[in-house]
Order: sequence, then structure tokens, then C-alpha cells
Amino acid sequence: MAYRDLRESPQLLFETLRHFAALLRSEAELAKSELREKAASAGTGLTCLAAAAILALAGLQVLATALVTWIASVGLTAELAALLVGGALLAGAAGLLAAAKGRLNGEALLPSRTIRSVQLDVASIKEATHDRN
Repeated sequence: MAYRDLRESPQLLFETLRHFAALLRSEAELAKSELREKAASAGTGLTCLAAAAILALAGLQVLATALVTWIASVGLTAELAALLVGGALLAGAAGLLAAAKGRLNGEALLPSRTIRSVQLDVASIKEATHDRN
């Protein structure tokens, strides 16, 4: 059995700490980069969603008015026609809101690559420490 020179221990500890600090810095940079990327993507998506909502509201108002007028001309009262069209539009809005909620949840915005990378680093460190014992 070969014994190591104990005088090398401080140097080995220093090297280990230096590598560990570099690993933490690189993981922090990866996390910052990934979070910036996710935030930019979410910001662009929210901007597009807001613009689409404004245009859709204007278009739906015109179409709803036309639909209410047409239904009223067919024989229903204007009030009943407005109630039918308004209910259908609210049902559609509820469906779209549910779809948007699914895409903007916390899990979709997590920095998943960074989490996987840190998990791999932890596994590698555990493996390396088990191999030395």
C-alpha cells in the first residue's frame, strides 16, 4: 500500500478549493445566461400576446356587432342575440386563458439546463470523492 506525503495535503486542498470555486463561477454564469435568455423569451412572448389581444379585441368587437345584427335580423331580439354572442366570446376567452396559464407556469421558466448541469457536477464530485476512499 502506497502512502502519500502529507506535506502535499495543503496544496491538494488548495487546488480542490480553486477548482470548486471555478466550477461555482461557471455554473453561476450559466444560470445567469440561461435566466436572461428565458426572461427575454418570456418578455417577447408577453409583448406579442398583449399586441395580439388588443388587435383581437378590436376585431372581435366588430365581428360581434355584425353577428348580433345578423342574428337580430333573422328573428331573435337584439338583447338575446347580444347575450348569445357575448357568452360564446367569454367561453373562448376562458379557453385561451387556460392555454396561456399552462405556458407561463413556473416550471416552464425554470433554468433546466443549469439544474441538470449542477446535478451532473454534484454526481461527479461524489464519484470522485468515493474513488479516493
